[in-house]
Amino acid sequence: MRKVLLDYRVSESEKEILYKYGYESLIIPKSKSLYSAVCGHPDMLLHILDKNNIIVHKDMDISFIITLENIGYNVIKSQNSLQSKYPYDILLNGFSMNSFFFHNLKYTDPKLLSLLKSKKLFHINQGYSKCSTAIISANAAMTSDVMIHQVLSSCGIDVLLLPPKHIELPGLDYGFIGGSCGILDEGTIAFFGNLDKYKHGKEVMSFLIKHDVKPLYLRDKSLIDRGTLFCL
Repeated sequence: MRKVLLDYRVSESEKEILYKYGYESLIIPKSKSLYSAVCGHPDMLLHILDKNNIIVHKDMDISFIITLENIGYNVIKSQNSLQSKYPYDILLNGFSMNSFFFHNLKYTDPKLLSLLKSKKLFHINQGYSKCSTAIISANAAMTSDVMIHQVLSSCGIDVLLLPPKHIELPGLDYGFIGGSCGILDEGTIAFFGNLDKYKHGKEVMSFLIKHDVKPLYLRDKSLIDRGTLFCL
């Protein structure tokens, strides 16, 4: 059974749906260094480098590191510690598509940067890069950030530009599209919510159909930003 990395606030019903479809939930320990809204978000607390290597924030709970090692991952710690204030909370919040890496490179953790030598690096101003970007497939993504849209498009990636807001993130005014979902496998993406209850759900659904991707709804409510769901 494949594993999925989730925020500790995910509901039992969401975990049950994932289990029904063959995915076991791994809950990431919350960080005491981050503010409440994002302290359990996977895309803030770790970065999956490839099928064998994961970099985690340097103060990650040792028991979770052991869990990752027990399922076959080489776990690397970040050079710097997360801090609650921007930009020291975004150290690991970049993302890769194909041979490209995108982030606000001024604040990417030095250890992470040192492990990206095979990729072409692109600087974007939005530090919450992964939060802001929902990867749909190897060549398609969605974002509400204009610069991310421009840079990804220049790399030959098909990008749906969405208006901001209309995604819940308790403690803040609104969340990001990237944090509301995550790829389960090729052709399936899980959403923390139902696109029928999202203001721009029709546009998203059309984009998914265009790329032959099916949504799996983990709750029958509006979209909520729980941090990117990562499938191992």
